Amino acid sequence: MPGGLAALLDDVTAIAKLTAASVDDIGLAASRAGMKAAGVVVDDTAVTPRYVTGFTPDRELPIIWRIAKGSLRNKLLIILPIALLLSALLPWAITPLLMLGGAYLCYEGAEKVWHAFTHEKSSLAEVATELNSEEHERSMVSGAIRTDFILSAEIMAIALAEVATEPFAMRAGILALVAVAITIGVYGVVGLIVKMDDIGLHLAERPDPGSRALGRLLVRAMPKVMAALSVIGIAAMIWVGGGIVVHGLAAFGVGAVEHAIHDAAVAVGHALPAAHAVVEWIVTAAGAGLVGLALGALIVAVHHAVAAARGKDAAH
Repeated sequence: MPGGLAALLDDVTAIAKLTAASVDDIGLAASRAGMKAAGVVVDDTAVTPRYVTGFTPDRELPIIWRIAKGSLRNKLLIILPIALLLSALLPWAITPLLMLGGAYLCYEGAEKVWHAFTHEKSSLAEVATELNSEEHERSMVSGAIRTDFILSAEIMAIALAEVATEPFAMRAGILALVAVAITIGVYGVVGLIVKMDDIGLHLAERPDPGSRALGRLLVRAMPKVMAALSVIGIAAMIWVGGGIVVHGLAAFGVGAVEHAIHDAAVAVGHALPAAHAVVEWIVTAAGAGLVGLALGALIVAVHHAVAAARGKDAAH
């Protein structure tokens, strides 16, 4: 018996060591995969605050919490199983599905641009009534979760590509860890951004002059920052969507657009060697944005033409 117990304890110890090593491996691989997806994570962080802009302060964090829960459901209950199944059974289908999602992002961003230029601004009373309505809140949360779905799919696809050679169970564990960590990171930062004005008010009431000055600066700056993030969020939809489509076309052998953008970015970067990395990124994003805006504008035009045709048919 003592010998059997000792053997059993040795087995348990060996299993524990193996499990710990596996957890370490998953953590390292998840960190590596998350770093690969960092660019899309930044875009996701930029996109989300625009969905909270204009709401009363007491509704901001609850709305972010609702979007975060939707994002986690997107990643864990829909995207993760589908990504694992597709990677095992139909790996060729991942790229076209991502391209469809990218086209939707282009459409959504272009639609918002079109709306900004063609719709008259509502009065303050109308805006206040709309922002305080439950219907508007539901609409904004649903829109944020839809947009998050596309960005989350891109994040998970990038992470999946990084760990494609790992065993199936480890792949699943890594992607689940990436999903949870990125969701917490993105929506934690978003929550901090949208509550920064409240932090400013708190600091402005403190007795020391330094805190008061910083608080007043935050209170004055945050409306401008939120307005800028709203614009950046729309731009991020367009350039991420355009980038997904351009990269997808290259994967199917139509690489002329991607090569042209890359060559332009490298040329401009060489002309400004002191900041070549930043300049190359800006030119690449701008090129993807132009493609995304053109594609989105085309889809918006077709959508409105179809809607107008249906309206005429209904009138007759």
